[in-house]
Amino acid sequence: MNKAEILRKAQSDEGMTVAEIKLYQTMVEQKPQVYGKWGTLKLQYLKEKDIDWTIANLPEYLHSIDKQADSMYETMYAKLSASPQFKKTGEFMKDLQIEAEIKNRIDEEILNELIYV
Repeated sequence: MNKAEILRKAQSDEGMTVAEIKLYQTMVEQKPQVYGKWGTLKLQYLKEKDIDWTIANLPEYLHSIDKQADSMYETMYAKLSASPQFKKTGEFMKDLQIEAEIKNRIDEEILNELIYV
């Protein structure tokens, strides 16, 4: 398994083994990608499970996770803040606790639906 052969396989989209893919990733200079909170958490999860190399367009996938999470956050925030359970009281500390509870519920839902799957 020499470097020239691995580069040739990668450029021609030929099938590569896991070992070849990992060697290729060390040979090619990776462009640093900047992800949001949710994309970064998903990347960490994929690395823990050792499956990040199987996703063909990993940067695009992680950016889409960020967008989906943001959209989900906005939708859930609107729905939860309109519910009577989370109605504002006018007391600063109580309202702060309500906001924290809304945020925690939304974060938990995003983690379960988008990140840890």
